[in-house]
Amino acid sequence: MADEATPQEPQAQPQQVQPKMQVLGQFIRDMSFENVLSQKGAKGEVKPEMKIEVALDAKKRPTEHQYEVITKFKISSVNQGTEDPVFVLELDYAGIFQIENVPDEQMHPFLLIECPRILFPFVRRIVSDVTRDGGFPPVNLDNVDFVALYRQDLARRMEAQKAASPTN
Repeated sequence: MADEATPQEPQAQPQQVQPKMQVLGQFIRDMSFENVLSQKGAKGEVKPEMKIEVALDAKKRPTEHQYEVITKFKISSVNQGTEDPVFVLELDYAGIFQIENVPDEQMHPFLLIECPRILFPFVRRIVSDVTRDGGFPPVNLDNVDFVALYRQDLARRMEAQKAASPTN
């Protein structure tokens, strides 16, 4: 008789717990749109030039595992050549997230990279709608590289920390 092969049991490996994220809500926290061109009147040909500024903020909420992440966009348009303002849109868009199983040392980048990625399509739609409703062609924002933005902010903080610390 042939020996019966005993099935090899897989070795027990420690189960890695996957991060868990749920969007509990999202909303416009603050928004302002000013059509400067209509208020002051256009003089000559208008060739708009866009400037987009992005800032991020995150804070822990009183409820366990809940965080509020705010994406702040300032989109301003000036007339090329004259630098006269055309419009200014300021939008603070927030999301409430339930986040579990993310190690503490990874929470800060998670909040300022992954959460804004989820909010961004909604920000893009709002910006497009508001600029169109404000009398301009809709502004379709390019994707934002939140990883690069996070790294720039870290570098800026490290420089500020070096400048603030006394040299020995």
